[in-house]
Amino acid sequence: MRRIDLSFTALKLPFDFLALMGAAVTAYALRFSKFFTDIRPILTDVPFSQYFTSIALFVIIWLVLFGIAGLYSIYPRRLWSELGRIILASTAGIMVIIASVFFQRQITTSRFIVLAVWGLAIFYVWIGRLILRLLRNLLLRASIGHQRIIIIGHNKAAENLANLYQVRKSLGYTVVKIFKQWNKTTLKDLESFIKRHQIDGILLADTDMSKEQALGIIAFADQAHLTFRYLADLFAASFTRIEVSTSGGIPIIEVKRTPLDGWGRIAKRLFDLTISGILLVIFSPVMLLTAIAIHLETKGGTFFSRLPDGSKLLRIGEGGKSFHYFKFRSMLKDKHWERYKELSRLDIRKGPLIKIKDDPRITRVGRFIRKWSLDELPELVLVFAGRMSLVGPRPHEPEEVAKYKPHHRRVLAIKPGITGMAQISGRSDLDFEEEVRLDTWYIENWSLWLDLMILLRTPFAVVTHRGVEEGV
Repeated sequence: MRRIDLSFTALKLPFDFLALMGAAVTAYALRFSKFFTDIRPILTDVPFSQYFTSIALFVIIWLVLFGIAGLYSIYPRRLWSELGRIILASTAGIMVIIASVFFQRQITTSRFIVLAVWGLAIFYVWIGRLILRLLRNLLLRASIGHQRIIIIGHNKAAENLANLYQVRKSLGYTVVKIFKQWNKTTLKDLESFIKRHQIDGILLADTDMSKEQALGIIAFADQAHLTFRYLADLFAASFTRIEVSTSGGIPIIEVKRTPLDGWGRIAKRLFDLTISGILLVIFSPVMLLTAIAIHLETKGGTFFSRLPDGSKLLRIGEGGKSFHYFKFRSMLKDKHWERYKELSRLDIRKGPLIKIKDDPRITRVGRFIRKWSLDELPELVLVFAGRMSLVGPRPHEPEEVAKYKPHHRRVLAIKPGITGMAQISGRSDLDFEEEVRLDTWYIENWSLWLDLMILLRTPFAVVTHRGVEEGV
């Protein structure tokens, strides 16, 4: 654990205390100000000393509720997730005040003060958290408080991590050196290296390393008092939601499928219906112009919804079930099967998916609408109809799904989406295995906040042209 994280976690408590006390004092000052007393006269005068003493007790209770809500976790939370917890804990806190007012009448029956304290508390605490977050990021960007680490691994993931930590200083890690493998020579070099440089931790990025070697690295990290982290493989990524129980003293681990079971599924469907309906209205002029442009450029219909043999264009959805799929046509008519025949030699993507570089089948309009993902706008209709979701793994063709390995089929646990973790993390630049890892993580950690975050980040991923998709 980085010291900077511990320091800023400790600072949250006094910041929250000052914010809550400030909210209470501001609410009192507003209520007894001339502006509000002229609108609604004071019926019962409450001395500030009595008010201040009483509210101080409630602030302590409020801070306890903040702790229960997880607002003092050492590990930084996402911005909007933290705001949601602040609102939830503050609402619980104000309920305690209302209950006290109702049963004991110790403070004041002013509804204005009660509501003002609630609203101002959320605002002040949120501003305080933003200030702390800003200070922390400024320090990290200046490489202050960084954890100096060594990466072990020779794969692409090790290189990507090193580059990521170099570019995004705010993540708080400085890669001092990368060791490509772990053996006796590496161990001696590492011991000598640690003596010359201040090292805080080791990150194992080689997911294929043997268990014996990995245990050796862990033992070395313990002996050298270094933190140890490792990159989870696809198997580990499938079990991020577990529940441990005992049967006759024997621990049993149950793997939970996804938070989308039960009420989560209902909430996601309502979210999809509402947002897709709004987006259909907003983008209807764009869809109309796109349809006209496609119709004027080449013959073959506006939508790509049927294969050259006249059969329906299918995609594989939730549970491995197929559904009729369509989007704006971006290719010349009846050229679909060429990707498996004449153009198969141009496939540049590993795995079951096909990606054709400089695809000759794509029209001029098609190239433009693919570049800006306008060809996928009709998928909003599929979302509204319940065949797809706004956020989820991308839908793939039956021929592609047939090539899935067993662990790949995990992404079929939920409805496919228009956008997802893979799309905002690199679009088609990602290897298929990396895409599956991201989609699996999404399935295991779904929340409405996560869906909203992905939707908000999708336009930026499109505008910055990160890995424009050239395959069908």
